[in-house]
Amino acid sequence: MPLNNETIKQRLTEKFGDQFTDWTEPYGMLTFTGPKELNLKVLQFLFDDTELRFRFLTDLQAVHYPDRKGEELAVVYHLHNLSDNIRIRFKVFTDITQPDVYSATALYQAANFMERETYDFFGINFTGHPNLIRILNVDEMDYFPMRKEFPLEDQTRTDKDDEMFGR
Repeated sequence: MPLNNETIKQRLTEKFGDQFTDWTEPYGMLTFTGPKELNLKVLQFLFDDTELRFRFLTDLQAVHYPDRKGEELAVVYHLHNLSDNIRIRFKVFTDITQPDVYSATALYQAANFMERETYDFFGINFTGHPNLIRILNVDEMDYFPMRKEFPLEDQTRTDKDDEMFGR
C-alpha cells in the first residue's frame, strides 16, 4: 500500500497520541504542529520508522508571529521521503523570551547550516548544536533582522516623495 497523508497521520497519532494540532493539507502537503519539547523524538520517529522513512531534511526555517503571545517564533521543518516521494511540514512554536529548541544536527547533517542561519536571523537557540554562531551577519550584530520588531522603512525620511509610491 503506498504511503499517503492519512497513513502518516495515523502512525504519528499511534505513537504520540493527541500531542499534535493544526492538521492541514495545503496543496496536498501534510502539515502539523507539535510541542517543541518533542521535536527530536518526532523527527527521530519519522526518520527511523520503516514505513515512513523521512530521511531527507529539505528545509528548516523560522517564522515570527508577533501577535501569538508565548509562541512568537515557529521553527518549521520540511521533510521528504525520497522512496515514496512524499513531503510533510512539521512546526514547533517557542517563546521569544526563551527561544530554545533542540538541534536536529545529530539526525540530519543538513540541519547544521540551516540552524545556524535560523539562529542568525531569528535568534532561535538550537540546544546541542555543535557550532551555533552567526553565519551570514557580522558577529557584532546585537539583534535578529528577520524578526518583525522593526518597521520596514524609516518613517522619518524626508528624501522621498510619497506621491511617487501612490500614497
